[in-house]
Formats: sequence, structure tokens, C-alpha cells
Amino acid sequence: MAWILLVVAGLLEVVWAFAMKQSQGFTRIAPSIVTGVAMLASVGLLAISMRSLPLGSAYAVWTGIGALGAFVVGVIVLGEPATAARVLAAILILSGLALIKSAG
Repeated sequence: MAWILLVVAGLLEVVWAFAMKQSQGFTRIAPSIVTGVAMLASVGLLAISMRSLPLGSAYAVWTGIGALGAFVVGVIVLGEPATAARVLAAILILSGLALIKSAG
């Protein structure tokens, strides 16, 4: 269950990162509210998952999901460039997440 909560927390990190971008520096109210709510929920779920998961694994997976998800949203939704170097970096993040999970 802790891993599921951690994945949801990571996905919420993607939500708040995207909403923060849409808030235009917290000048737009709706995306600013979404940012705050998603941040609180994300950190809350991270804290709950860390009751049974090691700190290093939980935090690395949480930030990795956020980084990888933000990259994907940036490319697909915002039209950011998907250069070879950026895609390679995303693959390395994904590889690191898989290794951390499998290392237990």
C-alpha cells in the first residue's frame, strides 16, 4: 500500500508543477489554488508512505516521478523540446527509479 500511495504522491507532484506553471507566478487564482492543494496532498501522501518505506527510497522515487512526469507533460502538453539529451536524461531517471524499487 505504501508504494501505491508513493506513486500517487509523485503524480500529484506533476499536477502541482504543471499548475504552478499555469499560475504564471501565482498571479492566476485557480491554478494557484490547485498548486497549493496538490502540494499538500503530495507531501501528505509522501509522509504516510514513509512510515514503512526507507527515507532514501521514498524520497528518490517521489522526486523521480515528479521530474519524469513534469518532463513528459512539458513535452506533450506544453510543446517543450524533446532533444536527444533530454530524452536520455529521462530514460536515466526512469532507470534509476526501477533500480531503487528493485533494490528494495
